[in-house]
Amino acid sequence: MDVTSFITILDSALRLSIPLLAACLAGLWSERAGVVDIGLEGKMLVAAFAAAAAAHAFDSAWIGLFAGLGASVAFALVHGFASISQRGNQIVSGVAINMLAAGLTAIVGNAWYGQGGRTPPLEGEQRFGDAILGHSALVFFALLAVPLTAFVLGRTRSGLRLRAVGENPAAVDTAGISVTGLRYAAVIIGGVLCGLAGTYLSVAQSAGFLPNMTAGKGFIALAALIFAKWRAWPALGACFLFGLLDAISIRLQGIVLPGIGEVPVQAIQALPYLMTVILLAGVIGRATPPRASGIPYVKER
Repeated sequence: MDVTSFITILDSALRLSIPLLAACLAGLWSERAGVVDIGLEGKMLVAAFAAAAAAHAFDSAWIGLFAGLGASVAFALVHGFASISQRGNQIVSGVAINMLAAGLTAIVGNAWYGQGGRTPPLEGEQRFGDAILGHSALVFFALLAVPLTAFVLGRTRSGLRLRAVGENPAAVDTAGISVTGLRYAAVIIGGVLCGLAGTYLSVAQSAGFLPNMTAGKGFIALAALIFAKWRAWPALGACFLFGLLDAISIRLQGIVLPGIGEVPVQAIQALPYLMTVILLAGVIGRATPPRASGIPYVKER
């Protein structure tokens, strides 16, 4: 492999890792506050559709971004209401978000555009172009979220309180701090980051929305979160690793192996998912989530 090919693969890996990174950070905020977020996939998907539809309607990628953020936050609030206010099962709520987003985007997209759930192709100002160093502004927003997340959760009073909610919400409540408020704040921040991830998929990386275009990226982001052990900087490394595996799998399509012949495209496409399972099963060791993660808080009287 020559230097040019190597740089091309790294550049592709960065592009492919951005939606994973934003979604992974979304899960980090939510789970650090004690709310398990299986619904990353659904929020990314609904954000991708809303962003593409708004960008096409208003001829503005930035309006598309705000629409994507708004749609994702709305779904995040639904999850928050079910899991925080109503103390429902957080796994069931997240799965419901995923199913609702998959069905809703396909039905509404087909009703509006009559193209099998797809939006019309985005062109010109409707897309985020390559602004800096060959990458769109959304790439740098996602990268900037890493040090911000690490600083806020590790160095500020609000961040320490939020982490305490995920470990011992009763102690936080005893100190007179609202557990519900902190968990909702974390869920909303997660919604914003998922909105960024979904918007990037449809308005920057692609030129429109396709049904189920997230293709399991929300679940890979969850795997990256576990791989990173709920820390921001390791999350960046984990997501880049998964993006690199995806870039390599694209590069390997059509390769011919001696004695075997051309490797099936399906086998190459499955490589990132296979490596995800291997890494989680045999590399990271024991990963312990926040102690109160997934446990609804009931205030003692």
